[in-house]
Amino acid sequence: MLLQIDGSRDDWLEVRGPYLTLVGAIDDATGKVPYGLFRDQEDTQGYTLLLCQIVESHGIPQALYHDGHGIFERSQRETESLEEQLMGRRNPTQFGRIMEEMGIISITSRSPQARGRIERLWGTFQDRLVSELRLAGARSLKESNQVLWDFLPRYNWRFAVPAAQPGSAYSQPGEGFIPDEVFCFKYRRTVGPDNVMRLGEHRLQIMPTNGRRGYARARVEVHERLDGSLAVYYQGHCLATKPAPPEAPILRVRNNRVISNTIDEFAPPVTVAKKASQPGLTHHIKPGPNHP
Repeated sequence: MLLQIDGSRDDWLEVRGPYLTLVGAIDDATGKVPYGLFRDQEDTQGYTLLLCQIVESHGIPQALYHDGHGIFERSQRETESLEEQLMGRRNPTQFGRIMEEMGIISITSRSPQARGRIERLWGTFQDRLVSELRLAGARSLKESNQVLWDFLPRYNWRFAVPAAQPGSAYSQPGEGFIPDEVFCFKYRRTVGPDNVMRLGEHRLQIMPTNGRRGYARARVEVHERLDGSLAVYYQGHCLATKPAPPEAPILRVRNNRVISNTIDEFAPPVTVAKKASQPGLTHHIKPGPNHP
């Protein structure tokens, strides 16, 4: 019914490679580790990949028990926005929003002792898993994950115990469930008057969709998926998009740069006339190779 999740940063590769963070989960009833993965650091994408794999392979857990990291919940010290004050609640983090959409209860522990099961797991892994990584000669993130995924079934077979009650408390996603629409990062944006939506350095041109020719000034929801792709939704419908052409100022700068380079490349050698010491005579000075 309950999964404890956490991350452990350590010298897993014993100076053979970089410091890594192991993100994992353990079943509170059986001690089984349903999934884990190494990351460069403890981040939202790592926990999203963790939960996505657990849902696809086992189902949806009833609750997640965590340490209250900023990945899971907003800090009470953060100032509420006007929108949050009007709604009467704080906007969740990206991972908190995923838990809400999946119907997973979020439980925050207030001390390391309360997370004793997963803390003991890290102690075991820092002994046994480190030895496995050493024997396999793992030196990179990719090699470490492969060793981990080979190790977990053997670990679970030896150390997991039966639950007090038979059966599983995991629920299965409903019909029509699309993982990409849940396990992603979602942002609210307003479409520009030219039907272009901007997210960071990305600019997407929204095409006529669902019988509507334009979406200027419309409020849309942008999904940044785990593979880096973007999708734009309006009232629950995915819109057709394509990369927008560069903005006019960028085009002008690039065009000017190209013209400048062309002139510099094909201009004939410059000669500078200088008066000689004797009246009536001049000599030409050719600029050096590094002359601008």
